[in-house]
Amino acid sequence: MDLEIQQRVKDLTEKYGAENIVILLGGSEAETAGLSAETVTAGDPTYAGPLAGVSLGLRVYHVLEEEIKNECDAAVFDEQCGMMEMVLDVEAISNEVRSIREQFTQFKD
Repeated sequence: MDLEIQQRVKDLTEKYGAENIVILLGGSEAETAGLSAETVTAGDPTYAGPLAGVSLGLRVYHVLEEEIKNECDAAVFDEQCGMMEMVLDVEAISNEVRSIREQFTQFKD
């Protein structure tokens, strides 16, 4: 997650409150999605950005997780994410983001 996005997440969290923010990721690899999830929950693990040492505890999901897919119109999801769902390792991505969410999210649904 680049430094500009980290700052935007931090600013929006301060403005609206962490309990009102949900982060939706779309990365194509489990490791990348996991690092982004960790950044918005436990803080930037690289200690390079605005969220270094900042534990926001935000709710975080990947767009391909069932919880998100079930909330979307099926036709729209298929049009926008169907190809990704076919070519990416959805299980690995989902497991990685879920693991981070379960460890560090402070706000439960």
